[in-house]
Amino acid sequence: MTNSTRYVISTALITLLSIFAFFPFYLMIIMGTYRNEELFSQIVLVPGTYLLENFKTVVESQFHLVYINSLVVSIASTVLAVFISAFAGFAFSKHEFKYKNKIFAAVLLTMMIPGQLGLVAYVIEMRYMGLSGTLLPLILPWVANAFGVFWMTQFMKGAVPNEVLESARIDGCSDFAVFFRIVLAFCWPAMTTLSLLVFLWSWNNYLLPLIMINEPELYTIPLAISTLGDAYRTDLAAQILGLSLGTLPVLILFALGSKSFIRGLTAGSVKG
Repeated sequence: MTNSTRYVISTALITLLSIFAFFPFYLMIIMGTYRNEELFSQIVLVPGTYLLENFKTVVESQFHLVYINSLVVSIASTVLAVFISAFAGFAFSKHEFKYKNKIFAAVLLTMMIPGQLGLVAYVIEMRYMGLSGTLLPLILPWVANAFGVFWMTQFMKGAVPNEVLESARIDGCSDFAVFFRIVLAFCWPAMTTLSLLVFLWSWNNYLLPLIMINEPELYTIPLAISTLGDAYRTDLAAQILGLSLGTLPVLILFALGSKSFIRGLTAGSVKG
């Protein structure tokens, strides 16, 4: 088999896989252009004529405020989770202290416990602290991110040379200076990967907002989409259009950071 034949076959396979991968997104966008009743009476493959009405339904639900709430929660969760995980990873991978291995094992054990088991206690804690009715309860769970700590620890063990850190300390750098000037430069791929994952998890989180948020002005996108319609009718077409609009930021982020995301996953799979 010649190189040109291999190229044609590989291109055809990649094109076919891409079509299968993007078809659900295409179908989601198309379904948002139909009436709710039409979705149950036909197979929709071409654009409909009800896009503006569905868009009006979405806009009238104060979707712009919902977008802002989701952006605030996801961005704050991502920034806090990444930097705290990086700090903890730096401590576990490049420092020696008493009970380090036991503490790290305790962190790993928390990854084996489903988050749903602690929801009742978390709700009681937030009410006791007076944080109910705010967006903070949606941000705080991501601050103590066991997966992020494990991810950054494993990456730093192999990606950050000890010789470079020792040279920096000999030159008089403090631990904070070493972390911000040297360690972060080595860990950029891992931080990008973790940022995209945490942003996606926070953006799509539905259960926690459903339990913690009661005021419509504090709704996030998953919660707001589920409420589109009225007491007598669930407007699935408008909900699907809202899903399409809510998917855009995630698609844009992954398009912009896909190379760093793959580089971080690849490096994290072989370092340790």
